[in-house]
Amino acid sequence: MENQEQQANAADALTQVIANKLDYLSTMQAAVQHGDDRKIYELLDQVRYYQEVKKTRADRSVNHLAELVDNIHPQISHYLSDKLIDYLGHIYPFFYYEEFTTGMFHIYFGNWWDRRLFGDLDVINVRFEFDKTEYQKLRDSFELEGQGQRLNTSKIEAISAESEKLQELVNAQPKRDNEKTQLREQLKENSGKSSMPWESGKVKTERQEIIDQLTELADADEKALNAHKLIKENDDKILVLSKEDTILNYEKQSIRDAFDDFEHFEAHNASLYADYLNSLLGKSEGEVTVDD
Repeated sequence: MENQEQQANAADALTQVIANKLDYLSTMQAAVQHGDDRKIYELLDQVRYYQEVKKTRADRSVNHLAELVDNIHPQISHYLSDKLIDYLGHIYPFFYYEEFTTGMFHIYFGNWWDRRLFGDLDVINVRFEFDKTEYQKLRDSFELEGQGQRLNTSKIEAISAESEKLQELVNAQPKRDNEKTQLREQLKENSGKSSMPWESGKVKTERQEIIDQLTELADADEKALNAHKLIKENDDKILVLSKEDTILNYEKQSIRDAFDDFEHFEAHNASLYADYLNSLLGKSEGEVTVDD
């Protein structure tokens, strides 16, 4: 009898576990059928939903039921992206999205030429995953603006200074040619000097000094021969850096138009999950409105 009672209890426990899973999946299915995206997000992460949306202080135990749909996250993300991207279009009018594979989206900043791939949109978690390098460039650009500089000002100045030195090297060619002629004459005179033992050391030292100067001038000539190529390469580098500064100016203006400043932009990013789900509360099927 005791074994039968234990078996019955085990069956009841297992039945309850299966019922909970079926209930979870049924609730998820109903939410999809009724276009209740808010409910879907609640089912995907109840702990976060209660903490950030309902602002409850009650502890919520993790029931792991959301793991039942882990393997269909791409399809869920694809479905949820429609309303989310519509919402984001109002709040972040300068971001554009490309679904490069099911449920996964690239973020592009702007619709102008040479716009940047700025990161990815995590639909499931309602979160921007910005490219760290590109995002830091934007942040630094805002900070440097207060100093009257652009992101690449110092780089462009350094490259320009290098090009100026190269041009000076080219312009100094006639002067170097004249110096080489004089040094060769000195070398000839040095060769004709007395080779008496007590003077040989001095003559040898003078000769080496002349040779060293000629070698230095020859090195400068070689650099001058490559100068035009290097100047052209520097011009190309400056052009790329200037274009990047121009793009960053477009981006900064877009952020100022929408958020006034970079700090408000970051604040909106941090509260995006709660802001979006609160916008879905009480909305009818397929309807999304944006609260300013």
